[in-house]
Amino acid sequence: MSVVDSRLRQEGTTRFQRYQTRAQVSDLLSRVTGDTDRDLIKFDEVAKRIKARQRFEKGIQSVPLDNIVGSVGRYQDFTRTFMPRSSISKDRWVRVDAQVNGSLGSHPVDLYKIGEVFFVRDGNHRVSVARANDFKTIEAYVTEIETDIPLTLSDFERDQWIIKIERQEFIKQTNLDALRPEHRIEFTEPGRFEILLRHIEVHRYFRGIETNSDVTWENAVINWYDTIYMPVVDAINKQNALEHFPSRTEADLFLWISHHRERLSAHYALAPLTPEMAVSTFAETNSERPIEQAVRGVRQRLQRIIGGNNIPFGMSNDEFAELRRRHDAGEVSLGEVEAHVKK
Repeated sequence: MSVVDSRLRQEGTTRFQRYQTRAQVSDLLSRVTGDTDRDLIKFDEVAKRIKARQRFEKGIQSVPLDNIVGSVGRYQDFTRTFMPRSSISKDRWVRVDAQVNGSLGSHPVDLYKIGEVFFVRDGNHRVSVARANDFKTIEAYVTEIETDIPLTLSDFERDQWIIKIERQEFIKQTNLDALRPEHRIEFTEPGRFEILLRHIEVHRYFRGIETNSDVTWENAVINWYDTIYMPVVDAINKQNALEHFPSRTEADLFLWISHHRERLSAHYALAPLTPEMAVSTFAETNSERPIEQAVRGVRQRLQRIIGGNNIPFGMSNDEFAELRRRHDAGEVSLGEVEAHVKK
């Protein structure tokens, strides 16, 4: 082995050890914080969700390393920034590093492109080495995947790409952009649009019973939006409820409040809460602001200690009594109706 080769391997070993230590620290922090954004994105999962169609060979390009977010395989062997985990062979990584820094360099990697992001088809080690050497770009054979969803780099922060795809699927199924173009239905977590579709299905079913007719899907979407969704959103805005949940959206709160509304009705045997009452009691007991959370904890402990009327926070005695009276008279919540139907 020449002096140059020996020096390159020694420098590569140092880089590998430093980079792998950083990967271990990153993984430890992710376990502590619950942050799942530290893994490479699975190409197969993205391609399936976007219903990838045609592929176009784009030849050799200089690709920004920061835009490479995932891999076809070995996505568990590297962190999101391609730091090598313990499963990666030091000898192979160091050998690749020596080639990259040697006189001949290394051949281009092979990447898939979706929107403005890339996935490694072949060359995970070379990407890892390039990042460890503080390169900004890498030469790559690029194959572009055709899609109607313009994925961006920022979409791959906290699963935003999943939410973006789910939103497009929701809009396609409901045609809400055309039926109610003023709508602002956005979520901060994945899986929520599917819940809305179930809400509309249930509303369509009970609307058919109420009108003794076959309700079309389009009419169900419109009626659900106008009579179920918007009254709650209007109450959210009138009460400035989003101030208690600074990182959330109207749609986030709608789903939480819908669940809260059913839970209170079931627990206390109450008639359905009005949108205004549902919003006020929810904000009273579920604020995400640290100070309000602390105050709520103190109040709940005091209630357990001194007892009380056992009514929800944010609801007066008169309001509670009226909801109980209406429930006893036969006015029940949607959840109770569904439970009865299933029996």
